[in-house]
Amino acid sequence: MPVPESSLAREISEAPAAVARQSRELREPIHALAARLRRMSPRVVVTCARGSSAHAATFGKHLIERYLGIPVAAAAPNVATVYRRGLQLDGQIFIAVSQSGRSDDLVEQSKSARAAGALTIALVNDTDSPLAETCEFLLPMSAGTEQAVAATKSFIASLAAFVRVVAEWGDQRELADGLVRLPERLAQALHLDWSPALGNLSKADALIAVGRGPTLAIAREAALKLKETCGVQAEAYSAAEFMHGPVTLVTPGYPVLLLAPTDQAAVGMATLATDLAAKQAALYAAGLEDSRAVHLPVLPSEQAENDAICLVQTFYGMMPRLAAMRGRNADNPRHLQKVTRTQ
Repeated sequence: MPVPESSLAREISEAPAAVARQSRELREPIHALAARLRRMSPRVVVTCARGSSAHAATFGKHLIERYLGIPVAAAAPNVATVYRRGLQLDGQIFIAVSQSGRSDDLVEQSKSARAAGALTIALVNDTDSPLAETCEFLLPMSAGTEQAVAATKSFIASLAAFVRVVAEWGDQRELADGLVRLPERLAQALHLDWSPALGNLSKADALIAVGRGPTLAIAREAALKLKETCGVQAEAYSAAEFMHGPVTLVTPGYPVLLLAPTDQAAVGMATLATDLAAKQAALYAAGLEDSRAVHLPVLPSEQAENDAICLVQTFYGMMPRLAAMRGRNADNPRHLQKVTRTQ
């Protein structure tokens, strides 16, 4: 799908090279980390992140809980910075995720977790950042420099890094095998044509993105990017959570983006599509065959989590065109800056 020339479009196209580079640069750090993790018996993994990195942490939560059976919780960073309260994390695992590694609250929460006895891991793109220096283990995203405010290739790199960690930690060969072709598949995913969605979405005031399992994080990321780059009031839900209240927002013609997983969770997405079609929602379905929805093509399935990473790449490919149609500067969204520092 052709996209306007921009830093954002260029960086989206660089994601395959970033993931290939990461496979080389993370081999030894992840081997050392996984050896340490296998010697531990953690009861919980705690993540700490903001923005797109928080969606990457959601993807990590899915991976760790599904393949390792360890519950994952998201820490509130302001517990350390505002309330000055430490968490009881002795012997547990703490993972901070950040593109810049410079948000004060993430750094302080990481310091607090390490002082409490947690094994601290920083998944960052800027390896010279305070967050990288704070944590015991450093996992570089290896995405390279991003100029556009909206993170894209660094988000994809963070998802790939989580897959690498869980594959090595839990000896999950299917996950590891899926990573081998991921750079090639990301390049293919970028050229899938989602233009059938552009006409209506260019005029939409609001939208709901729905995912489940490995695509819940993708739906959350899509909703954030639609807000950031296109000015659409987009919200994201799991297919199950959507039915516990937000479904009341749906009126005839209301746009819903369905991002279907390629594992067992797809069954629930198909059921939801049937329900929403009966409510006359305007359905845009990626990875879900439904005659009542606008079909958005996806790559043939190979492995569910790696498929989900390719899905967000295809969404990214549409995004600069949609932003341009809505009269938005996708490189520099209003009121935002590349590095956001919060307390």
